[in-house]
Amino acid sequence: MSDFTHLDDRGAARMVDVSGKDVSVRTAAASGQVMVSPEVVALLREGGVPKGDALAVARIAGIQAAKRTPDLVPLCHPIAIHGVSVDLAVLDDHVAITATVRTADRTGVEMEALTCVAVAGLALIDMVKAVDPAAVITDVRVDSKTGGVSGDWRRG
Repeated sequence: MSDFTHLDDRGAARMVDVSGKDVSVRTAAASGQVMVSPEVVALLREGGVPKGDALAVARIAGIQAAKRTPDLVPLCHPIAIHGVSVDLAVLDDHVAITATVRTADRTGVEMEALTCVAVAGLALIDMVKAVDPAAVITDVRVDSKTGGVSGDWRRG
């Protein structure tokens, strides 16, 4: 069991000790989408969502979520978040969400980027659910990461 860093010698879950790691600049980018009805697409493009500026609310929710990831994901380290960018693009049948999270710390920010995208999607759904109760979040994934011992990675 000791080959798995989040398990102790007895197989119990534990938080990995990263205190011996060097601080380095790290980034992670994630993406996802919220499938919505043509009516929601039109309202988003016209700024006419009944609850207000849905894209701004989703963007702020995503940023807040990135900063609160250790409160939501067990065993995730609390780290200093130095930058979060969240972009939402209204396309013909969905809203594309992309997020990039940056830090200079001892562990990566992949979970923060994923949480950012997922919560931005949840906030968007909350803003449009009265118009489209069938809206759904899909394809939340890490697209790339930089820094750390394992180096850079990019989805093929």
